Amino acid sequence: MKLNELSDKDGATHSRKRVGRGIGSGSGKTGGRGVKGQKSRSGVAINGFEGGQMPLYRRLPKRGFTNIFAKEFVAVSLGRIQTAIDAKKLDAKETVNAEALVKAGVVRRAKDGVRILSGGELTAKVAFDVAGASKTAVEKIEKAGGSIKLPEKAAAE
Repeated sequence: MKLNELSDKDGATHSRKRVGRGIGSGSGKTGGRGVKGQKSRSGVAINGFEGGQMPLYRRLPKRGFTNIFAKEFVAVSLGRIQTAIDAKKLDAKETVNAEALVKAGVVRRAKDGVRILSGGELTAKVAFDVAGASKTAVEKIEKAGGSIKLPEKAAAE
């Protein structure tokens, strides 16, 4: 098979219907739009319009907000890191940080940092330097003989 021999299956594409070309064509006069009114005209955009009644999206109360200072961390499980170490993509002797995880293909992009979660088992002795970790993940890392360096939280004043 060659690229120039590729084609759709029969019936996969329909030819365009020319509407509004005389009454005799069967789809003339109103062109399949019914009769008169706003929807028969061009340039109609009435999504959410309820005929003058207060629309649902305005009847419901506003609620919540978006925190513009929220940080978005990439979650990585210990099992995923162990798999990368076993596949020789990560070096257990070097410090594992966000850049190393991106380079190894464990995460696609670091966003605001990497947060380690406790899923899976960690057998390698690894030093971590990441933005966050769950309590159980820290316990598992220390149990395996590794260490973890987390950023210090600013003292509340």
